Amino acid sequence: MTEDDAARHREKMQKRKAVQDAEVAGKTVEKGLLMVHTGSGKGKSTAAFGLALRMLGRGRPVGVVQFIKGAWSTGERGPLEALSVPPWPGLEWHSMGEGFTWETQDRDRDVAAARRAWEKVLELMARPGLGLLVLDELCIALRYDYLPVEEVVAALVARPATLHVVVTGRNAPPALVEAADLVTEMKLVKHHFSAGVKAQEGIEF
Repeated sequence: MTEDDAARHREKMQKRKAVQDAEVAGKTVEKGLLMVHTGSGKGKSTAAFGLALRMLGRGRPVGVVQFIKGAWSTGERGPLEALSVPPWPGLEWHSMGEGFTWETQDRDRDVAAARRAWEKVLELMARPGLGLLVLDELCIALRYDYLPVEEVVAALVARPATLHVVVTGRNAPPALVEAADLVTEMKLVKHHFSAGVKAQEGIEF
């Protein structure tokens, strides 16, 4: 790179920095966010647990409620709970599902499990000082009408002003998407499962 190239690059980056700094300075609202991770691609829950780790690292407690996964032993839980000892803040984890609907084959049982999980969510949302609440696979419970979408969205919208909530699962209902502050859609491009590779520890769970 010549000196002229370097100078042009520096000038370009200085202009970009000025624009970026002005944009950042213009953002003054601070609030608890309602976030949704949806779509057919892998990584929705993984991203949510990454947020949980970040929140714990910032000294704020985290709650996790899993709506569908219950019998599975997920790899994230142990390390996150291990961090939840002084000087770190607490993590409260509730796996309240009974497996996917094709496993239980009992709608009434699935609805009852979803209702118990939702009651736990309401309890955690009312808890002072909670930084983040992860509602893992809530979208699945809503998709199968285990819980009324209107009731769930209304409660999430009415949550404490400083509480961040992240909801995961495929097929997020339009009402939830509309209410959310941030929606990320994981797009499936290629998946090893289609090539006959089974779910593996440390990757899928």
